[in-house]
Amino acid sequence: MRSIKFFSLGGLLVCLFLFCCGREVAVAAQLFGYRESPQVDMATYVPHWLRVMERDIIEDVPEGNCTDSFFNRCHLKNWNAFLAKIRGLSPRQQIEAVNQYANEKDYVLDLDNYGMEDYWAIVKEFFYNGGDCEDYAITKFFSLRRLGFRDSDLRIVVLQDTNLRIPHAVLAVSYGGQVLILDNQSSEVLSQRQIFHYVPLFSVNEEGWVMYLPPS
Repeated sequence: MRSIKFFSLGGLLVCLFLFCCGREVAVAAQLFGYRESPQVDMATYVPHWLRVMERDIIEDVPEGNCTDSFFNRCHLKNWNAFLAKIRGLSPRQQIEAVNQYANEKDYVLDLDNYGMEDYWAIVKEFFYNGGDCEDYAITKFFSLRRLGFRDSDLRIVVLQDTNLRIPHAVLAVSYGGQVLILDNQSSEVLSQRQIFHYVPLFSVNEEGWVMYLPPS
């Protein structure tokens, strides 16, 4: 199993811990049995995600030629063609197809791709360069959003894999009264109830972000 890197998780988690412990937080629904604590100030605590959302609007557009070496937009044309092909499927079939489509890309560390420890790639970059765990989750998120899934039903979840003892990221999708997990480490879409080795840390979508607290 290849080593999976996420961003400078230790420093970020310390900041998040200090931020949350100094204020009262509302607690909502559960993921992997953990309680959700809605947060504010995405710009300070999850700036990577804000930049991804901004760049998706500006740069993830299919217009352009297919000869440009780095920003080859044929990757986006192929992606849009794939989304058009599965648009008539059931939502569950779309979820499974999106997971499989993204998982076919190569796993590549940010250091190898971009020369930095942490880089959150937009869809275009992921399809050209491959990516690491959060890049798979980001691409699956925007794939389902373009298929008409609601933002409130999607979350990119940063978590700890207690089996491998590494940080990881997946996409969680609320569908059919359950939460489905789209994971680059699994070809199968599983219910969160079938997974016991993930400890969620925080998650993001277009509406905001939440942290997770241990079961009471």
